[in-house]
Amino acid sequence: MLTVSYDGTDYCGWQLQPGRETIEGVLNRCISELTGETVEVIGASRTDSGVHAFGNVAVFDTLSPIPAEKFSYALNQRLPEDIRIQGSAEAPEDFHPRHCESRKTYEYRIYNAPFAMPVKRLYSYFTYAPLDAERMRQGAAFLVGEHDFKSFCSVDTQAQTTVRRVDSVEVWEESAAGIGNAGKEIVIRVAGRGFLYNMVRIMAGTLMEVGRGKLPPERVKDILAACDRQAAGPTAPACGLTLVGYEFL
Repeated sequence: MLTVSYDGTDYCGWQLQPGRETIEGVLNRCISELTGETVEVIGASRTDSGVHAFGNVAVFDTLSPIPAEKFSYALNQRLPEDIRIQGSAEAPEDFHPRHCESRKTYEYRIYNAPFAMPVKRLYSYFTYAPLDAERMRQGAAFLVGEHDFKSFCSVDTQAQTTVRRVDSVEVWEESAAGIGNAGKEIVIRVAGRGFLYNMVRIMAGTLMEVGRGKLPPERVKDILAACDRQAAGPTAPACGLTLVGYEFL
């Protein structure tokens, strides 16, 4: 089992795609070269194109004599700089990261200032429109619990059910002030047992509409009840989203 961190900027997401560079594809290639076997990893979270991760989880089978805890060191010698293994360990043979009880935590970062800050462009979404974090926090409260999140799911989803349980949604503001800069960062942290395609990004896009004053906070409850993607706000850009935590329950 590997704990994989990556900057998703230059990748077409986690999942293997013909003719496109993905996190899964790079891992398969590097592990196969290292072991001399044809290896295909299984990832816990199939993050979208451009999304980052502090610690996604991947597993694979191998007959290699390399000790499990040494795979992290060996792979980091082969992987590109924007992908790093944070740890490796032996897992039970029947372990599957998507078929067990787990909690994922995502953060969506918004840089809110009169002008963009170049060093933040890859890891946060910039908007000059003033955002009210307190209004966003009020709207976020309606998203906690078990609901049908069809309104917060891409119409392209192949999920058998759109019911999901969200354990918490936190919104807070961080100062980003510097020389000649009066900006701030607003962070949306979402934790849950599983998420639909684009779900967190649609939640972020909707809460930004609340923060701009375009929607009252209580409208979020009506959006959930509508079970209609058209009722929710836009899908926020991928650059602001990071998988920050993954834990087995």
